Amino acid sequence: MQEQEIRCIIIDDEEPARRALASMLEMYCHGVKVVDAAANVPDGVIAINKHDPDLVFLDVEMPGYSGFDLFNFIKEINFEIIFATAYSDYAIRAFEVSAVDYLLKPLVIDHLTAAVLKARKKIHGANIRQRIEILKENHDQHEFNRLALPVADGLLFVEVADIIMLEAEGAYTHVWLRNGTKVLVSKKLRFFEEVLSARSNFFRPHRSYVINFNFVTKYSRSESFLLMDNKASVPVSKERKAELESAIKQIRVGL
Repeated sequence: MQEQEIRCIIIDDEEPARRALASMLEMYCHGVKVVDAAANVPDGVIAINKHDPDLVFLDVEMPGYSGFDLFNFIKEINFEIIFATAYSDYAIRAFEVSAVDYLLKPLVIDHLTAAVLKARKKIHGANIRQRIEILKENHDQHEFNRLALPVADGLLFVEVADIIMLEAEGAYTHVWLRNGTKVLVSKKLRFFEEVLSARSNFFRPHRSYVINFNFVTKYSRSESFLLMDNKASVPVSKERKAELESAIKQIRVGL
């Protein structure tokens, strides 16, 4: 069965970058057709309204309006988006926790083909507006307040403040939420530890757990465990015990 053609638009202020991406798509991404290109957000909005694309490649940093400003001019987002950015570290985490695809500049062929494959599966799917809103919110702040968690049947949008604890299970993570829900997420615990590292109320007391101090009801120093609001007992490893107790002292000082 032949794959359906993907009609895409490239929005980037640098002409060489637009040409390079169009060429890479033609050579390595069969079934992808570039129907238009724009050098700024206003022209990009015109191109989107004209062509009704399936996919938009969108540069983040552009003069006048940034890539994020595009969505202030579009009422309905019925296309998938792949951002192109030179950013790294925190900004990249913002894309990842918001479930929005991105490519780092300079572009790498393998990353491009993988991003297009992912986009093909999500085109005309749900939640794109919500994912963009979370991305904008997370990108503009110094810590993440909402996460888009990849679950078996799609995405679950949660407030970070509602996370009680996380438990590793191989390449997956169990996430316990305030409402009693337990969710299996296709991300490693290390990913969440890094995402939540800026928040002093999250701590990794054991290689298999990350906990939210706001939901700890008891710490047993003699038996080395934490009792959580959801009645779960979380072990404290010998290696993390001193650091845990130091963190608890800081919390007590702040009360």
